[in-house]
Amino acid sequence: MLRLTETEVLEKIRQRVPFEAQLSDGSLVIRISEYQPYVATAIHHGQRLRGDLADKCYLSEVERYYEEDPYTGDFISSLPIVLQGEDSRYEYDLNRPIESCIYETAWGKSVWSEDITDDERAVSISKHQCYYRILGCLVDSLESQFGLCLLYDIHSYNYQRIEHATPVFNLGTSQLNKRKWHKEIELLLGFLNDVELPNIEVNAEVNSVFKGQGYQAAFIKENFANTLILPIEIKKVFMNEMSGDAFPLVIEKLKEAMKTVITEHAAATIQRRTKAKRLTGSHILSSQLPREVIKLDRQLFSLARGINTLSYINPTNLKQEKRRFLHRPHDYLPGFTYRQLDIDPYKFREQLYRLPVDEIRDADIQKMYRRVIDQLAVRIDLLTSIGHEEFLYNSLKYYGQPDQQDIANANFILHAREYQEQETPSISASDAIGMFKTAAEEYGISCKIVGSKQLIARAMVSGRHIKVNMSCQFSPTDLNALIHHELGVHMVTSVNADKQPLKVLKLGLPGNTHTQEGLAILCEHLSGSFPLHRLKTLALRVIAVDKMVRGESFNETYNSLVTEHGLSSDDAFTITARAYRGGGFTKDYLYLKGLRDALIYYRQGDLASLFVGKTGFEFKPLLDELITREILHRPDYLPKALTQVDNSDPVINFMLNSIK
Repeated sequence: MLRLTETEVLEKIRQRVPFEAQLSDGSLVIRISEYQPYVATAIHHGQRLRGDLADKCYLSEVERYYEEDPYTGDFISSLPIVLQGEDSRYEYDLNRPIESCIYETAWGKSVWSEDITDDERAVSISKHQCYYRILGCLVDSLESQFGLCLLYDIHSYNYQRIEHATPVFNLGTSQLNKRKWHKEIELLLGFLNDVELPNIEVNAEVNSVFKGQGYQAAFIKENFANTLILPIEIKKVFMNEMSGDAFPLVIEKLKEAMKTVITEHAAATIQRRTKAKRLTGSHILSSQLPREVIKLDRQLFSLARGINTLSYINPTNLKQEKRRFLHRPHDYLPGFTYRQLDIDPYKFREQLYRLPVDEIRDADIQKMYRRVIDQLAVRIDLLTSIGHEEFLYNSLKYYGQPDQQDIANANFILHAREYQEQETPSISASDAIGMFKTAAEEYGISCKIVGSKQLIARAMVSGRHIKVNMSCQFSPTDLNALIHHELGVHMVTSVNADKQPLKVLKLGLPGNTHTQEGLAILCEHLSGSFPLHRLKTLALRVIAVDKMVRGESFNETYNSLVTEHGLSSDDAFTITARAYRGGGFTKDYLYLKGLRDALIYYRQGDLASLFVGKTGFEFKPLLDELITREILHRPDYLPKALTQVDNSDPVINFMLNSIK
């Protein structure tokens, strides 16, 4: 981080240069990633007490910490303009005027063991004055540029010594022009009341505990007619106020919540008070990709880029074992073999959890990378246990298992009667490769389409390659579905991910299997290439996974698919092998679940952000935000099934609308 003098800071603000720096005396951190008409401050965040004063202070660090406002700077770290005090309020209190900013007593306790000298007092007062010169310059600059400014003044408070019930959020308005700003006050109160914290009942009140009478509010009121300051006190529910121990899960949620509350409130206020149109919180966040995100993203990609789950889980002796099993389907148990893992799992986990994720300040981006890292740790556990009993347990951790609703949906589909004659497979694998190549040219996508004799699936995407199972033949409808599935979604998202600044979108976000397969099958459906037998295949995968999880043998599941559901021996083997490979692979139930969820998102509107790479449904709000902020690019390629006339089958439509 830069170390700048006050003069250098003021010059950068006047020139509207984004920067991140600490004042040369260490008293203040100022971050301006982009000039927007709102500022967040945490003036009591710091705990520093310079050496000459620390020796004279009666109070221990623990006693001082109790009255300070730790973590308040973290709560606003996602925002584009932040002023964060680093010095203890016991040296000088920025929320008091100069004449009383240095305590003699505080909360009934004497502060100093001996008098502070005039020189010592002058140093503290000069820091106080410096802060307000910087704040004044910043607010004046923002008012001049935008016509107004909002200042969110974040504090925290101890509540256990208060005898009556107190709110989680206290908004102090005593120094505000409530006639002028009443809509903004009510709006903020509403946003704060909507915050959700783990195991905490949240409420927000006005002037319940504190009335907003601090000096920072007075300074703004006196000097800036077009700036609204909103002093917010947060109850110390995020820590044990007596011991000082933090509650990390609550802190994480508060970081996310304050980002949302402040940006949405600021956007609504700016839109109401200026000529800005259709403004959301995403529009007023920084459009620059933070350096710390780029650093982590590159390190993560370098570490995890070679982990392709299916390349390790697909059996290497599939054809031989299939031939042996079909010769003796009642008593022969396939003995699959697998590619050796060429990753040291212990070193991998160690490196994974050393990645500097805590340096990321944007709460939602940080949460995304934490989720990715945790998911990769589970994935490496999955890969190290291939062929062993614990593989099923790790698969359940990574992919989950079908619940009662999934099974009910599958059984509902399986009760449907065929109403169309199935097409006879007549297209060879070689011809299918040619048709894939033609489709890729129509998309304008450069990729390789090759044959493979090692696939369970009929086709799959691996990097910039589409592999086609050379032992398969295809009907025209099935091949069209495969093209929309593999090329139109899996290859499209791979190519789009290559063009994004975040390489994590190539690795895959948590839930990307569920999301990718759901979107791919949705495109099959919209293209009119989704017959009932294909939908039933997805349902039978759910049934097969459920049987496997409940302990039925490979042979029992296979014979059930043949005798109860009328499958051919080839199809029954394929569905069973997919579920039992590795020792129990639960992934296949996600296809039907993913289709259900993809339909929900499709009905809600624009799906574009889900195609920027290997994404997950849960991250769609963040991906939409990052596209709005111009950190991510809108995808260059989208599935043709989303833009062509909806050719979906009305009978299949009815069935899909009926599953829950």
